[in-house]
Amino acid sequence: MYSPEYIGFFAAILTTAAFLPQAFKIWKSKNADGLSLTMYATMGLGILSWLIYGIMIESPSVIAANSLSFSITVFISIFIIRYRK
Repeated sequence: MYSPEYIGFFAAILTTAAFLPQAFKIWKSKNADGLSLTMYATMGLGILSWLIYGIMIESPSVIAANSLSFSITVFISIFIIRYRK
C-alpha cells in the first residue's frame, strides 16, 4: 500500500512548481510590475506556518514542500521590492 507521504510529495511538487514560472519571469525580465508585495508577504507567512506545522508533526513532505515554497516566495518578494518603480 502507498504511504500518505507519497501523495504529500506529489502535492509538494505541484504546489512548489506553481511558483517557479513567476520567479523565472521576474528574474529574467527584471520587472515585478503588477505583483502584490502584500499577497506574497501573506503567502510567505502562511507557508512559514505550514513549515513549522510540518516540523512539529515530523512530515517530510510538508517540510520539503514548504521549505522550497517559502524560499521561492522570499525570492519573489525581494525582487518585487528591488524592481519596484
